Amino acid sequence: MEIPKGKIVAIGGNEDKGTKPDAADGHSNAPIRFFDEGILHRIHDELHGLGTRIEVVTSASLIPKEMGQAYLDAFLLLGCDNVGTLHIRNKTDVNRSDYLDRLSKADGVMFTGGDQMRLPEIFLGTAALGILKTRYMQEEKFLISGTSAGAMALTRLMIERSEETIPLIKGMVWVGPGLNLVDQMILDTHFVNRRRIPRLIETIAAHPHHVGIGLGEDTGILITEGKCIETIGSGLVIIIDGRKLHYNNYERVSEGEAICLENLVMHVLPKGKAYWVDTGKLGQA
Repeated sequence: MEIPKGKIVAIGGNEDKGTKPDAADGHSNAPIRFFDEGILHRIHDELHGLGTRIEVVTSASLIPKEMGQAYLDAFLLLGCDNVGTLHIRNKTDVNRSDYLDRLSKADGVMFTGGDQMRLPEIFLGTAALGILKTRYMQEEKFLISGTSAGAMALTRLMIERSEETIPLIKGMVWVGPGLNLVDQMILDTHFVNRRRIPRLIETIAAHPHHVGIGLGEDTGILITEGKCIETIGSGLVIIIDGRKLHYNNYERVSEGEAICLENLVMHVLPKGKAYWVDTGKLGQA
């Protein structure tokens, strides 16, 4: 299996974008309270050299201009002013030659949050996605990032939506195709804040050869070589691994019936810990 040379950063949403002090609070000369060890700072550090170009793709968002501006402002606070926004809204936009050229030249591409269903709807089967996949596989200095919906869509299989009123009952989670930049993992976001452990458990029960990764808010993972996961940001990453299940009744029960699982493995990774998807082992980053 070919090992990707590029990097991926998947973020659980609501990442710290920096806060300028309010002059009215009497602290206008105070240092900017910003992510000295935060996620966007890490993205910036993983990219190489002065003049690094980042393209922010707002396709998932229903407020693309506002969302794009938030990231322009955030990266500017980090001293990175070579940032553009790609407001790709449909199949016509995604095939624009100028957009394809910008994706071919960027050092990093970031998918914003919003509705994850919009990303495969717009990008699957396009030259734009082909450019991203090729560059991710072949270029060491290329990074793809996604936050919230943008993170969930990076995988081959993606959680589309869920009905969370009756957790751990078959049929509460819908899964469909994502952008297929990452295989063998299924990502969920806003994980702790929105109590999404049950829906990721059902997802892994349905797809037990995958590893479920729950990303807390202002928390993410740096994926290298397509298999090594390092926790970054302020919170926790939850790993749910169904590959060692002794019993799984998901295929046997009907929708609306309770799920039964034996030997479902879970790990909790704080910042600085790493997990290797191929071996299931934990260690220091």
